[in-house]
Amino acid sequence: MKAALFISIILFSFYGCDIFSTRDAEEPTQPRSNLPQAFERETLIDNLILSHRDKTVFDYLNCLSDSQFSMKSFIFFASSEAASQYPALNDNWNLKSEENFFKNIVSASKEIPITLILSNSDFSQQGDSVIYTARYSLTVPFTDTTITQNYQGDLIFHMKIDNNNIWKIYFWQDFKNVNSNSWSELKGRFAD
Repeated sequence: MKAALFISIILFSFYGCDIFSTRDAEEPTQPRSNLPQAFERETLIDNLILSHRDKTVFDYLNCLSDSQFSMKSFIFFASSEAASQYPALNDNWNLKSEENFFKNIVSASKEIPITLILSNSDFSQQGDSVIYTARYSLTVPFTDTTITQNYQGDLIFHMKIDNNNIWKIYFWQDFKNVNSNSWSELKGRFAD
C-alpha cells in the first residue's frame, strides 16, 4: 500500500510538470519550397520565373547547379559590356555570388513581384546536357526610382540532371541587346 502511494505521488509530480504533454514542432533548419522539383526541363524554367515573382532566394538557388550534388559547378559569363564595367563579374562569379546578388535585389525592391518573361525560347540536346536559348525581359520594381528597372537581352543556359535526378542550370551566358540594360549589368551593380 505504501509503495502504491509512493508511485502515485511520483506520477502526480511528473504530471504537474507537463511531462506527458505534447510540444510545438520545431521550425525546419532548411527552407522548404512550394515549387515542384524540376524533374522536367520545362519545370526548371518555370521555377526560375516563379522564384523571381515570389522573390524566394531558396527557389532561385535551387535552379542552379550545386557542386555538392553534381559534377558541374555553376558558371556565369557576363555580357562583355558589363564584364568591363563591373570587375566582380570576372572574379570567379559562383553560386554564393548569385545568392548575394538575388538577396540584394530583393531587399532593394518594392513589395510587388519581379517580372521575368522569356520568349523565343528553344531547347536543344547536346550529349547529356540540354542547351536552352531565350530572349529575356526582366523588370525589378526598385524602391529607388533612379535605378533602372528594365533589363533585356538574350541568354544561353546549359542544363543537366544532377545526382538527385533534378534539372539544374550549370552554365549561364548573357548577351546585351542594343539600347537596353542587360541582366549582367544588374548583377554587376548588385554584387557584394
